[in-house]
Amino acid sequence: MTSSAYEQLAEETLFAIEEAVESCGVEIDYENNGGILTLTFLNGSKIIINRQPPVQQLWVAAKAGGFHFNYSADAQHWITDDGQAQELFSFLSQLCSAQAGEPVTLVCE
Repeated sequence: MTSSAYEQLAEETLFAIEEAVESCGVEIDYENNGGILTLTFLNGSKIIINRQPPVQQLWVAAKAGGFHFNYSADAQHWITDDGQAQELFSFLSQLCSAQAGEPVTLVCE
């Protein structure tokens, strides 16, 4: 993937996450600052999602740990690079649910 294609895809994904958080029905604040998307929960915990252009990945930092996602052109999804092949939005839903203390479902529209 070209650098510009990666940048566009990463930016679109961060925006899609913002929209999913906005419509999930759970109070989660978010802020996108220079390609770093921070989700803040009522208990003060955070999940940080950011672009990593040198390796063309998205990185997620949460209470559960740090996770790296590669874009799969075949699946047309961001998936974990740990061999588990977990899709970004379903994985973020799990992380958000754990940190919010209530079920969170993030859907990419």
